[in-house]
Amino acid sequence: MAKEALTLAEVSKHNTKDDCWLIIAGKVYDVTKFLEDHPGGDDVLLSSTAKDATDDFEDVGHSTTARAMLDEYYIGDVDASTIPTQTKYTPPKQPHYNQDKTPEFIIKILQFLVPLAILGLAVAVRMYTKSESA
Repeated sequence: MAKEALTLAEVSKHNTKDDCWLIIAGKVYDVTKFLEDHPGGDDVLLSSTAKDATDDFEDVGHSTTARAMLDEYYIGDVDASTIPTQTKYTPPKQPHYNQDKTPEFIIKILQFLVPLAILGLAVAVRMYTKSESA
């Protein structure tokens, strides 16, 4: 059992099928012996090396049995200051994008005027054809 907290750099060196360590909830686990028995396959565990795998572990929704098994593989704690803090992604502020570049007030005017023009044309045609047939 490690006396001093392990750094992320130290844990990151253990990222192969022959030597696989994971960081979950601030603790380091040597899961090398468990790779073949993991229900999700060894690739799932190997892809979670060299980083804080807490979110990966929690997102799957492991059983209480799986959580209890962690104790068997525990080798020490990780120095939290060596793990980069996760920053929440915030997209850059962008102005509203009008795809066709037409000002919105023109569109609103046309939505009113075009049907009105069609109605006027229909009335004019009706009056013209009515006056010819009379």
